[in-house]
Amino acid sequence: MTVENTIPNEFIVAQVKLALLEDVGQQDLTADLIPINILVDAAIITREKATLCGQIWLEQVFKQLDPTISVNWSFQDGDHMEANDVICTLHGPARTLLTGERTAMNFVQTFSATATLARQYANQVTGLNVQILDTRKTIPGLRLAQKYAVRCGGAYNHRVGLYDGILIKENHINAAGSIAAAIEQARHLHPGIAIEVEVENFAELEQALSGQADIILLDNFDIAALTKAVELNQGKVKLEASGGIMLDNVRAIAETGVNRISIGALTKDIKAIDLSMRFI
Repeated sequence: MTVENTIPNEFIVAQVKLALLEDVGQQDLTADLIPINILVDAAIITREKATLCGQIWLEQVFKQLDPTISVNWSFQDGDHMEANDVICTLHGPARTLLTGERTAMNFVQTFSATATLARQYANQVTGLNVQILDTRKTIPGLRLAQKYAVRCGGAYNHRVGLYDGILIKENHINAAGSIAAAIEQARHLHPGIAIEVEVENFAELEQALSGQADIILLDNFDIAALTKAVELNQGKVKLEASGGIMLDNVRAIAETGVNRISIGALTKDIKAIDLSMRFI
């Protein structure tokens, strides 16, 4: 599976540099026990089923430590892996491989966790005309990477940040005075940008429809309410379900006819994939 990584390389370089500074500091005291001239081959193995994500970060870790280290991949970002599969093999100085081991695997295990969970949700709605979306509930400093991981898992990105989309929520509405006033101001200040409005009941849904929002987010609507909202909408705008969504109910939610389902759990409720590195 090929997934385009649109993250600027300088961003990844800086991210890895900071992670290495955090872990290695000025010196790896334990790796110093190993003679500098010993070369080895190593394999990184997944101990559980997973969707891979994080190749560029792993390569960058070892590139910054020692550009002579070679990495050969058995899988590509977005590929499914079975337990005990060898993700990649490496060749280089034993000391440097040991120094970079944890930082490299921290990146891969975290991003693969997001990709794996995104894949599970995407698989649950196979065959339905709906998009599984992420949110801004990401690990600070890792948003672009996690959103890339979401795409590796076959799901889609919501807005990246506050700068590339408008989502009018409860506090915005309260501060603006009404849904209509918030939409009107958004159109005035940012013409051409799609306007999404979060609603919590049918009265607010009617106001958002009357105000001609482009997308309406139905917050914590149950199945019956989602079905009614789709009927009321009559295809006028895109509808997005959010809140209380889990693997065991996401398909039922999708079957109501909503266009999008946003899930914060894709990036915030993740369990790192179990990886290990072994010298061959």
